[in-house]
Amino acid sequence: MSLHVDIRKTLGDFVLETAFDAEDAVTGLLGASGCGKSMTLKCIAGVETPDSGCIVLDGETLFDSARGINLKPQQRRVGYLFQQYALFPHLTVERNILTGLHRERDAAVRQRRLREMIQMMQLQGLEKLRPAQLSGGQAQRVALARMLVNQPRLLLLDEPFSALDSHLRDQLQPQFLSLLRTYGRQAVLVTHSRDEAYHLCGQLCVMEDGRVVRDGTTKAVFADPRSETAARLTGCKNITPARKIDERTVEAPAWGLRFTAAQPVPDDLRAIGLRAHYFHARAAANRANVQWVGELEEPFEWILLFRYAGQDETAPPLWWRMPKDRKPAALPDVLGIAPENVLLLTR
Repeated sequence: MSLHVDIRKTLGDFVLETAFDAEDAVTGLLGASGCGKSMTLKCIAGVETPDSGCIVLDGETLFDSARGINLKPQQRRVGYLFQQYALFPHLTVERNILTGLHRERDAAVRQRRLREMIQMMQLQGLEKLRPAQLSGGQAQRVALARMLVNQPRLLLLDEPFSALDSHLRDQLQPQFLSLLRTYGRQAVLVTHSRDEAYHLCGQLCVMEDGRVVRDGTTKAVFADPRSETAARLTGCKNITPARKIDERTVEAPAWGLRFTAAQPVPDDLRAIGLRAHYFHARAAANRANVQWVGELEEPFEWILLFRYAGQDETAPPLWWRMPKDRKPAALPDVLGIAPENVLLLTR
């Protein structure tokens, strides 16, 4: 199954102009609040209508402004899971699920699909409860069951874990991924969490100001984000303006250093990024003297803060992250980083 999206929609001063092709089981839309992620889902679902463009799902055109095609939401057979699940508070679990089958008139079919969803989502014994009596994880499973009971071709998931505490979120994500694989449907997942994107999505689109600024396999996007926005959203803590010196050399004026890169340096280079986990005292390349200025303790890691010897005093310190059991007794005077770990960032 494949999804092609190429749409434009103006909302006041904001312009959504997003384009991507999704073929992986789970495609993520990663971006900050207000970048257009949720609006993109609404346009795919048919809840909102783009001003122009086209949306094609598995060869069927859902929307095409040039051809005058705009299928109604119920014709698209797309399941949409909202952030807060939007369960009907006055209905029981089973009645909430059955609202997803309001177009199915055969009572036997309705009951069969209800039983299948109750079993698949492990909701046995909760059928007569109302949403206020459910835990966050149970409510999420009910919302998923209501969406899946109608057997949609595509699942649209708008921050499905945002309403859960971190412990429950970590518990449910592997179950959620297993469920999607079992169900055998393609999904588009909106998230602002890099960890969630990495755990769940095989393909990733990074969005900024209504546009996709980087897309590809999730591992490729994390390894080579290419833009400052993508680097920050994928967790890079050390980013500074830079300029090209030659094909493999860049200069970072604020750090007072030049770095050798493994990849060819683009002419439109704007910055470089160094991920906090990749520094090493014995690295052979990009070595420089450092001065230690502080440390932050996390439950399982140390964040060691340093400045390069020639660094601009107004530039913030850099981060070096490491597991707690690997912190050296004496911090080194020199740190290096491999050329392949120098991120070259353009836009």
